[in-house]
Parts: sequence; C-alpha cells; structure tokens
Amino acid sequence: QVLLVESGGGSVQPGGSLRLSCAASGFTFSSSWMYWVRQAPGRGLEWVSTIKPGGITYYADSVKGRFTISRDNAKNTLYLQQNSLKSEDTAVYYCADPFQGYWGQGTQVNVSS
Repeated sequence: QVLLVESGGGSVQPGGSLRLSCAASGFTFSSSWMYWVRQAPGRGLEWVSTIKPGGITYYADSVKGRFTISRDNAKNTLYLQQNSLKSEDTAVYYCADPFQGYWGQGTQVNVSS
C-alpha cells in the first residue's frame, strides 16, 4: 500500500518560514522523481518543485530563491523548506509522484498578517 503523509503546515505571518515533510512508504522512494504541488483556494493545481532521485532540483519561478526541496532516501522522506513566505503562498501543499498516481492528503499553509 502506497502512502504519502505530509506534515508541517500551519499559519505564519508574511516573511516567516515553514518546513513541510512527506513520509513515503509502499514504493521505491529512492528511485522516484518527487514533486510538491499546491492548490490555492478557488484555483487549480500548481506545480511548485521537483527533485530527481540523484538530487537535481527544479522550481517554479514563483518560489525560486525562497523554497528548497530536499530528500532523505534513507528515511523515505521528502521536504520543502519555505522561507520568506508570502500571502500568495497560501494553499494546500501535496507531495506526489503524479506519474505513478501517488498523492498525499495535503497539508494546509496559511500566510497572513
């Protein structure tokens, strides 16, 4: 059974930081491309970041320089360090391997003053 369980979301003021985690099980995490995807209220899914098995990373322009994706293959865990958060970062954040159809349940991030 494949499980992706996100944690670490919450409420923070603009300029603040959060670290999201995603614990993976039931598939070969270490060889999977992993993604963070978000959905803001009333909007569609938006790609945030990708990390390849070897650690190469990609970011959406909207988060580049502020967010950092990383992975610990020994712990089967994906991370997203979020710094300098803005109100427009408010969304439900999902970790996923969408090409295999694996999605977590999401974690809510609220950025407001």
